[in-house]
Amino acid sequence: MSRPPPAFNVEPIDYAAGLPELRSVRETVFVHEQNVPLEEEWDDLDPLCLHVVARDADGRPIGTGRLTPERKIGRMAVLREWRGKGVGDAMLLSLVEVARQRGWRELALNAQVSAAAFYARHGFVPYGERFFEAGIEHQAMRRKLDGATAIEDRDAAIATTVAIILRARRRLWIYSRELDPGLFDATEVLDALRRHATSGHGGEIRILLQDADAAQRMHAPLLTLAQRLPSLFQFREVCDPADRAYPSAFIANDSGGYYFRALGHRLDGEADVEAAGRARQLAESFKPVWERSRPCTELRALGV
Repeated sequence: MSRPPPAFNVEPIDYAAGLPELRSVRETVFVHEQNVPLEEEWDDLDPLCLHVVARDADGRPIGTGRLTPERKIGRMAVLREWRGKGVGDAMLLSLVEVARQRGWRELALNAQVSAAAFYARHGFVPYGERFFEAGIEHQAMRRKLDGATAIEDRDAAIATTVAIILRARRRLWIYSRELDPGLFDATEVLDALRRHATSGHGGEIRILLQDADAAQRMHAPLLTLAQRLPSLFQFREVCDPADRAYPSAFIANDSGGYYFRALGHRLDGEADVEAAGRARQLAESFKPVWERSRPCTELRALGV
């Protein structure tokens, strides 16, 4: 029998009154673990921010985060023994909800590169070049709160695709021209697909291609992965001339996430991890095309 998750709660905290609790977490994580200079950890924005604190069942502080007047999330920290237990997710969701209540249309943050995938799972998209802050490599990220976030380059496309895959409950629908070199051959995307397919949740990944031969000629790595897990990956190739003229590409999951590209040969597009209506619309448009398309049985036995 699996153990219940450990109990904790997240709530806003007054900066002045809660400073000892904020210090106990932030200085443990940033100053002592990551060697951030103490004078750089605390700034003039702190008194102006909305802060949240996570506490364990005994009321001890175990995590912190803040929302700045510049509409940025920052100082997200979780004590080592509580990492991987949903504390960071709960704090981030709390801060996003506060921003929504304030009517903010977009949120930004500077993520430590090691934590960028965590933020991507929550719909934040990387932009711009990486940079160093307090001696640690960072990546700027942003998320629209009132609609889809623009995807403008390959890094954003990869991070978003990984997020859509990892947030899926069971099903993924992928419509692609030829398995999109530069996207579905990225190590991060292949790892996410492998994790989804082997999660034990009975996952199903349906992939519609416009040109199966091209994917085969390019020895697409995804085909090799699919060969190892043939019961989970299904491929079909569109046959109807009207379907072959479809110019777009997309990935959608069954938890309300999608990434849509109006021009399927390009990676720029739009994405949202919490857009159930749009994701459902894409899945429903996928299904009739799937039914009238040709099963790609030849992709199950490639010599790649």
